[in-house]
Amino acid sequence: MNHFLDIHKTDPADLRTIIDQAQGMKTARLGRPRGSADDDQPLSGHVVALIFEKPSTRTRVSFDVGVRQMGGTTMVLSGTDMQLGHGETIADTARVLSRYVDLIMIRTFDETVLMEMADYADVPVINGLTDRTHPCQIMADVMTYEEHRGPIKGKKVVWSGDGNNVCASFLHAAGQFGFDLTFTGPAQLDPEDEFVGLARKSGSTVTIERDPFKAFEGADLVVTDTWVSMHDSQSAKERRHNMLRPYQVNDELMAHAKPDALFMHCLPAHREEEATSSVMDGANSVVFDEAENRLHAQKSIIRWCLEV
Repeated sequence: MNHFLDIHKTDPADLRTIIDQAQGMKTARLGRPRGSADDDQPLSGHVVALIFEKPSTRTRVSFDVGVRQMGGTTMVLSGTDMQLGHGETIADTARVLSRYVDLIMIRTFDETVLMEMADYADVPVINGLTDRTHPCQIMADVMTYEEHRGPIKGKKVVWSGDGNNVCASFLHAAGQFGFDLTFTGPAQLDPEDEFVGLARKSGSTVTIERDPFKAFEGADLVVTDTWVSMHDSQSAKERRHNMLRPYQVNDELMAHAKPDALFMHCLPAHREEEATSSVMDGANSVVFDEAENRLHAQKSIIRWCLEV
């Protein structure tokens, strides 16, 4: 069964197929109304469960619209709508949902919930985000880079800020797509050693550089993310701001990257915190192309999972 749980758990050839198909599907829709159907309707007769234990804008809308464009039906469920985590086991929930739907996408907190869902489901499961990784986002990011600058293989990606779940999936992608990654941020927020090791084992160069000016030298792509979570306490937010302020992506730092270096942010952004508006809205920013490509990349992931 084709689960899409993490980038490093998916064969590089399959990842390439997903990216290429996503680009083809995007091209085929040029000029069409958003609600118009795809020509081939590969999800006709299929039902997809979209489970959100965490709030969402881009993941929810992009998956919902994508399934509809491909002719399928969605069932959007929140944690409060279900017995998930309120007495019924994840395993039993997975078994029951497998009797009703053809695919499950889950956006949750604890990675173990995702893994148990996949272990017991009889249908494919997609990781819509956990506290540890965010693979769908990075598939859209790779697609976005390549449609603007060509193959990402051999390029230098710089991650500035917190070594969080999005950074983790970038490290997974580095190993699978063959690019190098430099992390610049405070030592307290380094990415997990396991993820760094996986990328290096796959042949990618992963560098930890505390000086952001040195880190940005020669960058082909610069990426950042929010410094705080909506669940952080006020004191935690203040500590993080103090630690991360030197790693704000601004015009001065971007000047040390290559002149044509792209800037990405998975959104939502706290402007003037992790990145300035001048960078967010600058000529090299592709943050809204990146957001749009969540739709196309995820449509292709769904097709790969269901082999349609």
